[in-house]
Amino acid sequence: MSDILATVAVVLGTLLGLLSAVGIARMPDVYIRLSVASKASSLGIALLMLGVAAHFDEVAVTIRALLVVVFLFLTAPVAAHVIGRAAYIAGVPLVAGSEPDDLAGRYEPETGRLTAPETGRLTAPEPADGREGSGGPR
Repeated sequence: MSDILATVAVVLGTLLGLLSAVGIARMPDVYIRLSVASKASSLGIALLMLGVAAHFDEVAVTIRALLVVVFLFLTAPVAAHVIGRAAYIAGVPLVAGSEPDDLAGRYEPETGRLTAPETGRLTAPEPADGREGSGGPR
């Protein structure tokens, strides 16, 4: 039974990796490519690790496979966000027909630092609850 599970997981993981590669080649801009690369390939690698854990059927291998998946799920979204932000600051254009650019005028072109659009001064990000202040403990 574990051989069947391992085979199915490896085949599905490989197909998701292939789908990710095709998506990277077919998507029109860097921002959508980042989405494809971080989501489809992460799930594909998770399925491959499930197949490895099922094939070897040892606790040590299973723990390592789970650690790989956890590390990947923690780092892939952060890496995609940082790469996307760097691309935006560098001036990589959005694909034609994209929604309005909500970040237009929010970054200094030379430094990439966040600015207030109405004043041009450097600001800290606003707290999520909409209150003014640092958002930290009071």
